[in-house]
Amino acid sequence: MKLSVCLIVRDEEATIARCLDCVKKFADEIVVTDTGSRDKTVEIVRRYTQNIHYFEWRDDFSAARNFCLDRATGDYVMWLDADDVVPDVDCEKINALKPSLPDCDMVFLTYAAYTPDGGTYCYVRERIFRNTPENRFGGAVHEAVTPRGKIIYSDAKIIHAKVRTGDDMRNLRIYQKQISRGEKLDARAQFYYGRELMFHRMYRESEAVLCAYLDGEGWVENKIEACLDLADVRRALGDGKGALEAVFRSFYYAPPRPRACCAAGDLLFADGKYKTAEYWYKAALSAECDERAGGFVNRDFSRFIPYMRLCATRDRLGDIKAAFEYNEMAAAIKPSDEGVKYNRDYFRKLGEVKND
Repeated sequence: MKLSVCLIVRDEEATIARCLDCVKKFADEIVVTDTGSRDKTVEIVRRYTQNIHYFEWRDDFSAARNFCLDRATGDYVMWLDADDVVPDVDCEKINALKPSLPDCDMVFLTYAAYTPDGGTYCYVRERIFRNTPENRFGGAVHEAVTPRGKIIYSDAKIIHAKVRTGDDMRNLRIYQKQISRGEKLDARAQFYYGRELMFHRMYRESEAVLCAYLDGEGWVENKIEACLDLADVRRALGDGKGALEAVFRSFYYAPPRPRACCAAGDLLFADGKYKTAEYWYKAALSAECDERAGGFVNRDFSRFIPYMRLCATRDRLGDIKAAFEYNEMAAAIKPSDEGVKYNRDYFRKLGEVKND
């Protein structure tokens, strides 16, 4: 059984060696497709493999990835990005997994991406699969392989560790080019297009696209995420009631998730409804979240964020002792968080915390 690891790259000299230092620990074959590098990316890749191919970029990630997969000779293929990192313990897990691959068709691994505030979004991705013609990517942006066959879930983790900011208009530009050519976006692309509009503060346009997506077909996890994105969009537009309605709409697809509970709490808190907000923050602490469902999961919404919000809520309700205790619960999770430190200074001035 042979595992080919496939990457598409372009101007990745800052991260590609870091990535391939991980890959060489478990790959039987490394296949790299360059889509137009002007830096030393290809020169660095040659230290690890001569299996390098060139593809003219045409605003289609699936086309580039499939070109790369078609050049892999392994029985199974695994895809990575140039700024991904695989910790040593997870490299060992992938190696341990390889003998059992013939018993499955696809392996999902956890993908972890850090947020600017120190949080981590995790979700599972189809990361290893049989090298067959039907197992190919679809979608010009946010490309994916359709799950099929016998699927197993491994606890091996891939970390997305960006070190530079790319072209933040790229995805939006690709979608808008597709639309200008008269191409109809499928449900998944429509969802991500609405998100891109939101990221670029094109709120009215985003609201229209997300609403249209929610009124049509789509994967349940994307539907839930679209509801919460729509809530953020409407909040940015000053429509607090509409935002809350969008949060509650997510409950149609699944029981309340921690992030949705916190979103409801935030909207109610902003409206001065502290007791009702408190209800939803407490609900976040007990809400279940299946990380294998495939949606975006930020574990902070299950503990740290509700504790911080409950601290603020109890403070507004005049219960300083409880507010202090909630902040300490948050501190046990993230002792160096700036918000935790600010709160401690606040409580110190109130006499709740003794000076050291």
